[in-house]
Amino acid sequence: MRGYLGPAMLRNRHRNAPRPEWKVADAFRQWLRGRPCLCSDRGGCDGRIISAHVDYAGGKGMGTKVADRFCIPLCMEHHRVQHQHGWPAFEANFKINGLEASKAYWAAWPGRAKWEAEHG
Repeated sequence: MRGYLGPAMLRNRHRNAPRPEWKVADAFRQWLRGRPCLCSDRGGCDGRIISAHVDYAGGKGMGTKVADRFCIPLCMEHHRVQHQHGWPAFEANFKINGLEASKAYWAAWPGRAKWEAEHG
């Protein structure tokens, strides 16, 4: 080695594979971003609404996300707090159940039947 890292040494050896089709529901995530933050009645909301993945829902591998059907709407501030403290503390503090909420949002999504017919 000549004392520096050449371009080949800086490239990522592992390319991120695309997510499996059964995990992706972009239209659902877009629909969620139109809902209020799940914690809005508890105050402290700030920022745009995002679809936050409930990571403990299952089907998550190393370096991957759970399926989009396990998302809930959170504002940027509540999403930051969730990442900072983790799901158990976040749910206890805000008295919510992220998994049950994600299931309720999925069931309420108007595009669910079509998505399930196409993706199984």
